Amino acid sequence: MNLPFPTGMNRRHFLRHLATSAATVPALQFMSHLETHAAEVKSNQKSCILMWMSGGPPTIDIWDLKPNSTNGGEFKPISTAGDFQITEALPETAKIMNNLSIVRSMSTREADHDRGRYYLHTSFVPNPTVTHPPFGSVVSKEIGERRQDLSIPSFVAVGGSPGSPGYLGMSNAPFIVDSNGRIQNANMEGMSPEQMQSRLAMLKTVETQFIGSNRGKMPQDHQDIYRKALTLLYSDQMTAFEVAQEPEEVQEAYGRNNFGRGLLLARRLAECGVPFIEVDMGGWDLHQDVFNQLRTDRLPTMDKAMSALVKDLTDRGMLDNTVLVWMGEFGRTPRINQNTGRDHWARSWSTVIGGGGLKGGIAVGETDSEGIEVVSDKTYQPGDIWATVAHAMGIPVDREYRSANGRPMKMVNAGAPIADLI
Repeated sequence: MNLPFPTGMNRRHFLRHLATSAATVPALQFMSHLETHAAEVKSNQKSCILMWMSGGPPTIDIWDLKPNSTNGGEFKPISTAGDFQITEALPETAKIMNNLSIVRSMSTREADHDRGRYYLHTSFVPNPTVTHPPFGSVVSKEIGERRQDLSIPSFVAVGGSPGSPGYLGMSNAPFIVDSNGRIQNANMEGMSPEQMQSRLAMLKTVETQFIGSNRGKMPQDHQDIYRKALTLLYSDQMTAFEVAQEPEEVQEAYGRNNFGRGLLLARRLAECGVPFIEVDMGGWDLHQDVFNQLRTDRLPTMDKAMSALVKDLTDRGMLDNTVLVWMGEFGRTPRINQNTGRDHWARSWSTVIGGGGLKGGIAVGETDSEGIEVVSDKTYQPGDIWATVAHAMGIPVDREYRSANGRPMKMVNAGAPIADLI
């Protein structure tokens, strides 16, 4: 059996158990709108699909071209269905950009891969005293736990790990699968559902005794996850992970590669009611030969899958209930290096966001003619992106949690929804 099982903070430990015994906006009218909109989370079918560009994509070559600059590179800008231009290498994506908007004034301070990944996922810079949850874990807690008809995990990560759920607990950990909806090395080949149930029953007895001895929250979290694992064995919703069930023409439209299958899986999971899905597309750490790699591999793959996802969601009437986010951990240098590549750059770069009732077809913010500095009045941080997603999904932006030591933690740090997109 190749079933996907919950992973995250302690994946190997979990699998071993199974085999052997989760800025203030000044306009008063806008703030009033936010308060009204986010009074409380309702049981809705809102979902978010994060297209995570691992490695740091060169957004100056994709979303914010500088054709009149020596930094501009080899791509020309083309018009889109939105009120802006993008790279000529994304012709199909250009046709659907009326549904998406570009935030061109991201300016962050973490140009290291691990630190940038953590910052963009959590809205917080790394801190040795606390582990902050990725926003998928926040959505899992705020919406997934209230979606009673959902028997599969409420936070699914395809192709990579977004990190530990931290103080939100293992029940909100990412459920990590490959683009075919499977997880390997689970040590469960040939194990029948009856054998699995027997082992879970034994483990439940052990951990119930441990919980009764007041040894902290972890045993209870583990027991909850094992209960969910058993539920998965009998859930009809597990078919959502079976991407191969899609018609051949649909699979071809998305692309027969990991990213294409990953986005098709994301659509199936959103349709089933999973509130947060992250799809990892790696290969963006382009320190050399950047234009050739973009032209022959990265951008054609992305163009086909991303445009197919938006068209598919639109055709199925799902786009207004599905927030889409495209981003990596940072951008890449405006200056082209001696290896015809671009290095890490966090000072000025772009993300893309849309769907979920947000405004599409606009560019928020502006960089200078060389792509070096943000020249618009406001720059944006990860917390602003996630606050905008929270608003679109009906999650109160001012929500606070408690860390393990009782410290209050703001959900999106100091972030606020981007007013131009609401």
